[in-house]
Formats: sequence, C-alpha cells, structure tokens
Amino acid sequence: MTAALLLGIVLLALAFLGSPLFAVIGAAGLAAFYLAGIDSSAMIVELFRIANAPTLLAIPLFTFAGYMLAESRTPRRLIELSQAFLGWIPGGVAVVSLVSCAVFTAFTGASGVTIIALGGLLYPILTEQKYTERFSLGLLTTSGSLGLLFPPSLPLILYGMVASNTRTIAGGTPDVSIDKLFIAGIIPGIILVVLLSVYSVRKNAGSGTIPFSFGAAFRALRLSAWEIPLPVIILGGIYGGFFTATEAASITVVYVLVVEVFVYGDLSLRKDIPRIMRESLLLVGAILVILGCAMGLTNYLIDEQVPMKLFEFVRSFITSKAAFLILLNLFLITVGMMMDIFSAIIVVVPLIIPIATAYGIHPVHLGIIFLTNLEIGYLTPPVGLNLFISSYRFDKSIPEVLRSVVPFFLLLLAALLLITYVPELSTWLVDALGIR
Repeated sequence: MTAALLLGIVLLALAFLGSPLFAVIGAAGLAAFYLAGIDSSAMIVELFRIANAPTLLAIPLFTFAGYMLAESRTPRRLIELSQAFLGWIPGGVAVVSLVSCAVFTAFTGASGVTIIALGGLLYPILTEQKYTERFSLGLLTTSGSLGLLFPPSLPLILYGMVASNTRTIAGGTPDVSIDKLFIAGIIPGIILVVLLSVYSVRKNAGSGTIPFSFGAAFRALRLSAWEIPLPVIILGGIYGGFFTATEAASITVVYVLVVEVFVYGDLSLRKDIPRIMRESLLLVGAILVILGCAMGLTNYLIDEQVPMKLFEFVRSFITSKAAFLILLNLFLITVGMMMDIFSAIIVVVPLIIPIATAYGIHPVHLGIIFLTNLEIGYLTPPVGLNLFISSYRFDKSIPEVLRSVVPFFLLLLAALLLITYVPELSTWLVDALGIR
C-alpha cells in the first residue's frame, strides 16, 4: 500500500511537471500490474486487441479527410453558401457563422482548427456588418466546438470505440455503436445551434444583413456542388445499409481527395497531400498511443472492481439519478476545462460508464451528455482551451475573451440541462430509425 501510494504521488508530480499523458498512464498501468503480480504483457495484449478493432480505421481516415477540407478553400465556399441562404435574416450573418463553424467542426473534429481556419474569414465580415467586437469575439470562440455532436465528428467515433470496449458493473459491455451515436447527436446538436442562433438574431436584429440574391445563391451552390453531397453520402450510405462507418470513412477520404485535388485544384497531390497526411497522423498517433496505454490501465481498474467501489462510494451520498446527473455535469465540465477532448474521452469514459449505467443512464445518452459537457469545458475559465486559442487568433486578452463568451456559456448550460434531463432528445431518433 505504501509503495502504491508513493508511486501515485510520483506519477501525479510527473503529470503536473508536464510529462506526456501517455507516458504517465502507461507507467501507471505497468506499475499496477507489477504490484498485483500480473505479467506486464497484459498491457500489450490490450494494445493488440485495440489494434484489431474494425472501427479503429475510421479515426485516421476521417481525420485525414477533415485536414484536407481545412487546408482547401472549403471554409470560404461554406461561408459563401451560408451567406447566400441565411445572410438576409436580421442578425443572419451571426447565424451564418454558427452554421459554418458547426459544419466545419463536424468534419475536422477539433475546435482549434475551426477558430483558426474560419475565424480570420468570419471576424472581418461580422465587424463590417456592424456587429460589436465583443459579440463577434464571443460568437466565434463559442462556435469553435459547436459541431462536435454532428457526424462524422471524431470525438463521437472515439467515444463509441472506447465505450464499446468498456465493461459495466454487471459484467457486460454497453450497447453503444458509432452508427447510434451519429444519429443520437443530431437533435441535441441542432438544439445548440438553434438556441445560439435565436439569441444572436434577437441581440443583433438591427445589424447589417446581406440581401438575398438568386444569382449569388446559384453561384454559391455551383461552387459548393461537389462538397454539399458529402454529409448525404456518409449518412445515407451508413443508414441505407450500403456500407459501415469504417467503409464510409474510406469513401470520404477518396471523395475529398478527388474533389479537392482534381476537381477544385485547391490542393497539390505532390506538395500538399503528403504534408497534410503527416500532420493529420501526428494527431492520430497521439490519440492511439494514449488509447492503448489507457485501455490497459482501465482493464486493471475494472478487474480490481474500482468502478464498483466508486459507485458504492457515490451511492452512499447520492441516491437519486437526477442528483447524480448534476454531479456528473459538474465533473465533466471540469474535465473538459483541464484536458483536451480526446484525452478526456480515453481516460474518463471507462470510469464513468460503469457508474452511470448503474444509475440507469442510457450509454448513448451518456455519450451525448459527455461531449456536450466537453464542448462547454472548452469555454470554462481559467484554462478552457478555446479561450487561449481565440486570444491568440484575434490578439485579445484572456479577460476580454472571457467576458465575451459569458452569455453564450450560460445558453450552453441551459441547453445542457435540457439534453441531460430529457434523454429522448438523444435516443428518440435512434429508436425511431430502428438502428441496432
């Protein structure tokens, strides 16, 4: 016990000193198996099991496709399309920003990429149309993580993969699939966008608009003609039974590569594609290393009945499901503030799922709650990631960025409560479509 406590203190100290997360988790797993008298090959077995998971291929493929879209002129075409059809609404330029960022984040899976890629395009448009600097700054900082609930968001895929490999307290594995999560996130994601859009329209009803023009609309449709079908191809193919989520990722990569290189000519096959592939695989590599180390440690914790002991501890103070959900939201917002979304999913989900399912929370609904909290965590002071990225991108101080996001933060909290306590928002569409 003394050795385990000392080891825990050392590992925590290393983490606070900036040691890589995968190294700390891997060391903790190896030490735990050693102290329990279990051969360290148990970690390698878990790595092998993860490597053989069919859904694993979807992560690098969708990431590569998202990076290609981010490096091309797709963001500009997406903004022009949104402007043409939504810019005429009073306050519509703000709605354009929300919709554009949400769609873009769904494909890139990273809020920082959205703020950097679209922020420089949208911020001048907002200020030119007489939106205040504070509102524009808050809107774009918030919008950076707004699309994480929409398919084919990488966090949805990663959550599905981790959750489906986690044992519950009852001994089974939760009924969570990527197909279900893709559908489950649609209604909650729309609620977030609509709520922020209504606020933006009411707040800026007197701001400038972009008059509707059939010519501009036709031009925007013509320019985006090859990118508009992409969500339809992905979702229609999966739920039409034509291909799986992993096969959809392969089709997406080929489609985006052909469109951006040979149709639009935005990217060079020789100069840009190798660089983009290398950059996307750096992110994927970090995710997979953390995933392998974390799942090994997680299995040890489950074998030692740590989730069961945590559940018994929590139940001694909290008996109702409603009270547990409040505690869960507070915990997850804190996690989202302190960790990036991929690390949070890999490290926290295996510990949360056994406890939450024991309280009767549907694992798919839990996934939507989890990701919504992490979206909000990106905006939570003092170390919410979006605050720092936005401060850097727009050359504003952190307190200034923080003040700008307060009304959006409160609206997201209201939406979170709705999503948390009305589980049908996450599960109804899944059940209605009969997805298994």
